[in-house]
Amino acid sequence: MDQPRGTQRYRAKPPRGDESALRRRLTELVRQRPRFGFRRLHALLAKEGWVANLKRVQRLCRQEGFKVPVKPRKKLAAGSSANACSVEPPTRPNEVLTWDFTFARTSSGSTIKLLSVVDEFTRELLALRAARRCTAADCQEVVRNVIMQRGAPAALRSDNGPEFVAKDLRAWLAKLDIGTRYVAPGAPWQNGKVESFHGKLKDEFVKPEVFTNLRDAAAKAAAWQADYNHARPHSALGYQTPAAFAAARRNRTASALTRGAAKKPAAPEVPALTIVPGAAAQQPPGVTTGVRPS
Repeated sequence: MDQPRGTQRYRAKPPRGDESALRRRLTELVRQRPRFGFRRLHALLAKEGWVANLKRVQRLCRQEGFKVPVKPRKKLAAGSSANACSVEPPTRPNEVLTWDFTFARTSSGSTIKLLSVVDEFTRELLALRAARRCTAADCQEVVRNVIMQRGAPAALRSDNGPEFVAKDLRAWLAKLDIGTRYVAPGAPWQNGKVESFHGKLKDEFVKPEVFTNLRDAAAKAAAWQADYNHARPHSALGYQTPAAFAAARRNRTASALTRGAAKKPAAPEVPALTIVPGAAAQQPPGVTTGVRPS
């Protein structure tokens, strides 16, 4: 068009003549039906014969402040401070597993949801799932894979997230006799083991890495999980790796069981009774039959 962009301007059109009348009618409808949004109001105006598209009705609602208040959803809070990791610490491996979510982003800005499962006693990272979304069914699948590898834990500690307090997940865990230890709402420090782990996860994995897509993030998460368990020294374990600490614990337990079986005294042998035909039974010394002679 040979028109310079620096001088070409859009001249705003004056408001339509029915703008004030449309505002008045919109205000009347909102007073009659305060829970209606701009889409339903647009439908009512169109039924009455008003010529106004959806964007215009939305603009007028914003200008007039006609915003429908959102009803807050009641969250299921099943936790208490009695389930804190400091109150009920684990005493053996695979007794209490803790799990929680954290987030990462790809290079394009899309969100990745990371679900981690950690053994509180050995500090082993048992699962690190990277996905776009994670429902209660996905959490159940992750726990099932962990159980197939090392058996069912005694309990799972978590916050009151909707994925963890779902009825189907809780029923499935109860069927497997796995307890649930939900911490108090709004108290992440009560689930401190997994919160501490997530600090290391973000500092050593999420922030330094660049994830091109979800598949790249999943592959790097699997590699970092192996490095965390088998190569990274853990300060809480005397700078042993979690895998080495767990192996040493299993060896000590097996040795203790072997020594206990060796020290157990053998059961004394009881002489057999000899029955002589036509005579009284021969009884070994110290053995009585409990029959009073006639």
